[in-house]
Amino acid sequence: MSTDTAHPVRPDTTPRAAPAARPRRRIDWGKYFTWAVLAWLFVPITFMIAFSFNDVSGRHNVRWEGFTLRWYGQAFAYRDLTEALLYSLAIALLTMLIAGIIGSLLGLALGRHRFHGKNSTNVVMFAAISAPEVVIGAALLSLFLLAGVKAGFVTIVIAHVMFTVSFVAITVRARVITLDPKLEEAARDLGAGPWTTFRLVTLPMLTPAIMAGGLLAFALSIDDYIITSFVSGEVTTFPLWIWGSTRVGIPPQVNVMGTLIFVVGVLLAVVNVIVARRRR
Repeated sequence: MSTDTAHPVRPDTTPRAAPAARPRRRIDWGKYFTWAVLAWLFVPITFMIAFSFNDVSGRHNVRWEGFTLRWYGQAFAYRDLTEALLYSLAIALLTMLIAGIIGSLLGLALGRHRFHGKNSTNVVMFAAISAPEVVIGAALLSLFLLAGVKAGFVTIVIAHVMFTVSFVAITVRARVITLDPKLEEAARDLGAGPWTTFRLVTLPMLTPAIMAGGLLAFALSIDDYIITSFVSGEVTTFPLWIWGSTRVGIPPQVNVMGTLIFVVGVLLAVVNVIVARRRR
């Protein structure tokens, strides 16, 4: 007769892996810093937009007194202010057109071709960007006086084209460097000539950069005060009018026009982004 004997249960001595430590979530401080800088830059624009709705009496628009829309209905109440705005818009549009064409061709040449004086051209472009505006304005004024050119609308356009063409050229050159040359080679293999290849292949790929450079030239032109003050003559642009009116008070119409210009600029930038995405 056999009897069952109980066996003692041995403890499990198999080594177990330690639980994996949860990875620590890294804080992207660069993202928060970028948003903080953007918020800081947009604070003056926010105040400008807000005070375009300020219900003030008179020209001193420095304290909030209530909400109103009547200034948008009276945006062109000051004739000299309206003329200054029209001058600024005309100068900015001409600058965008002329600097856009010259800068695009210059950027295409710098990004694709090798030629004598290329390094000197780069130095001159960056010098025009980094030079103080006071120096550029004084130099242009001396040039116009020596050449016997009367300061006015034409000299402002020439001055604005001179200091904005470098921004357009750099923007377009950065795009030209990233272009795939195989696309143009394929077009030539299919029988397209140089002009057809440029019109149907190269130009569509450069269009977003050309538009971005043109918008940058427009923004720099309509915003410029220092260089314009040297070569304006009897012409008063929008920034010059604002500076001149600070002694007697800036009317709310200035905030209205500034808001409209800002909104139009944002819309043009959004359109440029949409066009660039669709082309991609």
